[in-house]
Amino acid sequence: MTQKKAQGGRGGAVLVNLVPSILFGVVLPFVTYGMLTDRGFAPVTALLLASLWPVGDLVLYLAVKRRVDEFGLMMLVLLLLGALSAVAYNTTELFFVKDSAITGLLGLTFLGSLALRRPIMFYLGRKFGTDGTPEGLAAWNGLWQYPGFRRTQYLMTTVWGVSFLLEAIVRIPLTYMLPTATMLLVNNVLPIVVVAALVTWTIFMAKRGRARSAAATAAMTIEKQQSTAPMPAGPRSAEG
Repeated sequence: MTQKKAQGGRGGAVLVNLVPSILFGVVLPFVTYGMLTDRGFAPVTALLLASLWPVGDLVLYLAVKRRVDEFGLMMLVLLLLGALSAVAYNTTELFFVKDSAITGLLGLTFLGSLALRRPIMFYLGRKFGTDGTPEGLAAWNGLWQYPGFRRTQYLMTTVWGVSFLLEAIVRIPLTYMLPTATMLLVNNVLPIVVVAALVTWTIFMAKRGRARSAAATAAMTIEKQQSTAPMPAGPRSAEG
């Protein structure tokens, strides 16, 4: 019961953390773009102004958590780069293509890390799957000696990389097929859906890996106990 309550509490905390991101990253930009274009703003200008809402998300996080959200800051930098590109070329399509190119580059980065000593998901898992203490980091690093753990890290890195590439490939033709307002919604919602699906799958894989490790450890413990247990004495022969 306690474990279920803890899981429910974690799920509620995740939902609460997602609400500002959805509000500032999806709902408000979409509504703002529609309002501005209805009032005669040029599409590029309306798009740039609507895309400034994530700044509010970053400020809110700073006010509540009293620290900067590194990922929010990174997304803000990417947003500004895309905005500058859209202004330079005066086209809304380039604004969205820029985002797709960044997503595709991220996917290539994941796949390229497969050639390194350890793939990128190993380091992401160590960042988010440990408490950051020297003991926690050492325990995570020690898992690399197990073949099953290594296979899982390579598999997760491959799936994340391929998923980012597919997302980028899908978004580019949609940029030229859909109206700007619709594409703004797709461009903001699709990455959230993809990342949420990947995180859910990753958590499932991590739980399954922990269950297998626990079962293997239990089996080894039982085998060790049986091998070290004293042999029962046989029946004594009757004396004549």
